[in-house]
Amino acid sequence: MQTAPYGSWSSPISASDLVASAHPVSGGRYVGDQVWWTEQRPAEAGRQSVRRFGADGQPEDVLPPPWNARTRVHEYGGASWTATPDGSLLFTEFTDQRLYRLVPGTGEPEPLTPAGPVPAGLRYAEPQLSADGTEVWCIRESHQPDGSIRRDVCAVPLDGSAADDPSRVRSVVSGSHFLTNARVSPDGSKLAWIAWEHPQMPWDGTELRVAELTPDGTCGPWRTLIGSTTESVLQPEWADNDSLFAISDRSGWWNLYRVPLTGDADPQPLCPCSEDFAGALWQLGMRWYAPLGDGRLLTVRTFGEDRLAVLDPATGELSEIELGGLSTVALNGVGDGRALLTCGGAQAGTGLRALDLATGEITDLRLSNDRLPPAAYLPQARSMTFSGPGGRDVHTFVYPPSNPDFQAPDGELPPYVAFVHGGPTSRVSPLVNLAIAYLTSRGIGVVDVNYGGSTAYGRVYRDRLRGQWGIVDVEDTVAAVRGLVEAGMADGNRLAIEGGSAGGWTVLSALTGTKVFACGVSYFGVADLVKFAQDTHDYESRYLDGLIGPLPEALPLYQSRAPLSKVDQLSCPVLLLQGLDDPVVPPSQSEMFRDALVAKGIPHAYLAYAGESHGFRRAETQINATESALSFYGQVLGFEPPGVPVLKLWRAAEDSLV
Repeated sequence: MQTAPYGSWSSPISASDLVASAHPVSGGRYVGDQVWWTEQRPAEAGRQSVRRFGADGQPEDVLPPPWNARTRVHEYGGASWTATPDGSLLFTEFTDQRLYRLVPGTGEPEPLTPAGPVPAGLRYAEPQLSADGTEVWCIRESHQPDGSIRRDVCAVPLDGSAADDPSRVRSVVSGSHFLTNARVSPDGSKLAWIAWEHPQMPWDGTELRVAELTPDGTCGPWRTLIGSTTESVLQPEWADNDSLFAISDRSGWWNLYRVPLTGDADPQPLCPCSEDFAGALWQLGMRWYAPLGDGRLLTVRTFGEDRLAVLDPATGELSEIELGGLSTVALNGVGDGRALLTCGGAQAGTGLRALDLATGEITDLRLSNDRLPPAAYLPQARSMTFSGPGGRDVHTFVYPPSNPDFQAPDGELPPYVAFVHGGPTSRVSPLVNLAIAYLTSRGIGVVDVNYGGSTAYGRVYRDRLRGQWGIVDVEDTVAAVRGLVEAGMADGNRLAIEGGSAGGWTVLSALTGTKVFACGVSYFGVADLVKFAQDTHDYESRYLDGLIGPLPEALPLYQSRAPLSKVDQLSCPVLLLQGLDDPVVPPSQSEMFRDALVAKGIPHAYLAYAGESHGFRRAETQINATESALSFYGQVLGFEPPGVPVLKLWRAAEDSLV
């Protein structure tokens, strides 16, 4: 074992390894006797393919390039395809957002829906076949020339007649600005769905609605079963023709309930507990439980780390399923005593796995990375809770430096980078993350922070951020790194902070509001709240009402909280990374902060990537961003990472890149 300063260790994990064999996998489902799934292809400009196993047992495309099964509903997308019993693929194509049908091996996909009134103006998500197999029902998002947006549940005929005739697409129900999870009752007589309005986000307040289906295939008058502006209800599934299962946080935790259709009966909790059976609905089609067809439910619940169990609604009994080293689980398809899971752990690669419900055996099908480094170079995740202001808990996962070939000189403490997740209503959990291993294998520790406002710890923890964005998230991140320093695990003079989107906001807020960090890296971070509220997309256009306050009443808060308003308090270097096609956090946010850094004379770098949106998808972009961040940390924190191109920083003394 060699002795070398932290940060200078040689590592077998290169930036290209993060993407060279990576192909994020999700959304598995059974199609006949086959398994199909969604797979992102970084080497193919980040397109999303639908794949299956071929006759030779190797993965093959159902949807060949350049086709891209990716919906832009809510901009974050989600469920974008389904399949017919005869193996036809129904999918939303990213470029024009039309719905297409592809019979594998027979030629090009054929459009099922018309072009929109503006480019990509009619968008479709959550496709599902009608009971008679003649239509596909979707969530439709209609963008109009005047900038207005309407959403509804619609029915699209599978015979292609609507491709040139918009009138052939039938609107089933609307009546709210947002809706999701349309579910037809077993007897075909009713429709249930989730609805909500601005300024609520789906984790703030939603309604479970139900209506009779009329002979013409549309909904009659609807009524609300449960939910309000302060109760979040998610994922309804029919228990029988007279009741539904649904998730509600009315107890302070997202728990499962049985909801009768009769208005005089209260929802009955199936298994009350202080754990969350759901998470933030950022993408349409997310599932946290699945009916098994025998009355039981396959469930995922969490308090930081996920647990999988079968729930018997009749008794409330949970039968735990041993996950081994898997700590993060997403439910996919279910069928014939099997279930498909997208799951992983700190030492087990994320990917698609099959669960045998009878034996509990879990089998790897398709992992998201073909070539993971040896386990010795992957850090162990330590669940650590620190004390924040007022003694409040701050939940984190800590990844100390780990490399079997190196040790640090006696007495040296490692630099640490605080990773701040996006959302901000989201969470992190222990997973093989090569972006983390890239740093820890070089002698740089990482603390992944679930600051107040994160999901997975109940409604009270989630609501800590209401009106406090830019305060609680910063305080909790500072508490985490200070806790590491007090525990003798980190060098207090070599602390950095990194985050993307909402996490980028926390980065910039921490750098302009505290003196704890030596530097920071912001991936497409929010810098100016007023500009963000004006420019961002519809789904998040009122998100700030809850995080900061409604406009115009809260305008002084928007101005005082914005990192752009506090650049005069900044004294440390910053790296800004931005996609030029980002509709969520437009480039103007990073550019305004860059201009302020120049005016203040602060060393920095601004890297803008053409063709990238919200979250980098191209392999070359991810490699450049990863290496640039490491070089940046080395220059500021005082170590020389071997084999990494030197990032040129702008410095006022030279008034140029040097």
